[in-house]
Amino acid sequence: MATRIIRRYDPFAEAVSLRNMMDRLMESAFVNPAQWLSASAGFDAPAIDVIENADGYTIKAALPGWKPEDVDITFENGVLTLCGEVKEETERNDDASKYHVREIRQNSFTRRVTLPTEIEADKAKAEFENGVLTLSLPKAEVVKPKQIKISAK
Repeated sequence: MATRIIRRYDPFAEAVSLRNMMDRLMESAFVNPAQWLSASAGFDAPAIDVIENADGYTIKAALPGWKPEDVDITFENGVLTLCGEVKEETERNDDASKYHVREIRQNSFTRRVTLPTEIEADKAKAEFENGVLTLSLPKAEVVKPKQIKISAK
């Protein structure tokens, strides 16, 4: 005689499963909305750090897989703009190979940062190392703090 396993219906198990699905949906939609938009919408922008000190700003942008010649940097009216564009490889239409998963794409991005003080754009430096773009932007002399000496009489 075969043993028969009978499972009882547990409505709470299904409710927890539904709650987990809703949590994932809300997290995906509001915490990371970029996945719902196309790559051409500009939401594949790199992560950046902006550091200010007395002499200027240092901006680091994570650009793994990008080449320096594919990235443009402009500064105009207090806004630093990073733009990158890569032409996507054309798909091969042969029977020997096909994609099963295709997640690595680098189409284009635009990232703008508004800086609160003027900089000397002609003295700016940009370095690219290990997928990280580092910009050094010196503040304009007129916005740097000046020390005023007090003379006694």
